[in-house]
Amino acid sequence: MIFQSPPVSRGRRAVLLAGEALRFLALYLGARAWLQRDMLHGPLPDLHATDLDGRPVSLADYRGRPWLLHVWASWCRICRLERGAVASVARDWPVLTVAMQSGDADKVRAFLEVHGLHWRTVVDESGALAQRLGVSAVPAFYVVDGAGRVRFREMGYTTAWGLRLRLWLARLLE
Repeated sequence: MIFQSPPVSRGRRAVLLAGEALRFLALYLGARAWLQRDMLHGPLPDLHATDLDGRPVSLADYRGRPWLLHVWASWCRICRLERGAVASVARDWPVLTVAMQSGDADKVRAFLEVHGLHWRTVVDESGALAQRLGVSAVPAFYVVDGAGRVRFREMGYTTAWGLRLRLWLARLLE
């Protein structure tokens, strides 16, 4: 004798699907919170760094308007996928990038030139700056408002639209 389960009604199927969706969302949000647990929030401390052109980087340079702090690495495959998104955002919003453990200034400069990237970049050869920012993996993003407070933080892949939305919301929250 072959056992057959009774047919499931549409309503029951919808409830089961909604339950699965909620479980997935809870797992996703939990994993995301765990990944971001050490990332800075609140006021962003001054970076005390110089960019590739030898100019000192000060958070005062970014006061008055939301901006994006992007921590990346030349060897990061996910960073490679979202280069276009960051370049797109950099055309409309202030962006400062940190090249974490990607070599010295000459190597980072050459990498940016080869890939046609025109970001203001700080070289973090040892990863010490990324560590001070609470970054344990790349790519990492901080959306900082015009007063210097971290409004949003993200680790992992994101889109240009996602970054733009966060920057826009940071402007609204000021």
